Amino acid sequence: MKLTVKVKPNNKQPGLEFISETDCIARIKSPPVDGKANEELILLLSKHFRVPKTNISIISGLSSKSKLVTVHPRD
Repeated sequence: MKLTVKVKPNNKQPGLEFISETDCIARIKSPPVDGKANEELILLLSKHFRVPKTNISIISGLSSKSKLVTVHPRD
């Protein structure tokens, strides 16, 4: 499954808000420094979809607020 994620870093209340099946807004606590925001995004998505972190990968937008993310189902 491919998701378009808009990341909002430095947020006090982390969480996911789904606009549609493939579009969501991710509010995360971490700042966008040294990949910490990306790590927290992967952790947040893995908890939501109940898959290991290794099943989630950021395809594009590593240094952008808009990201294209792939979530692989459990094996």
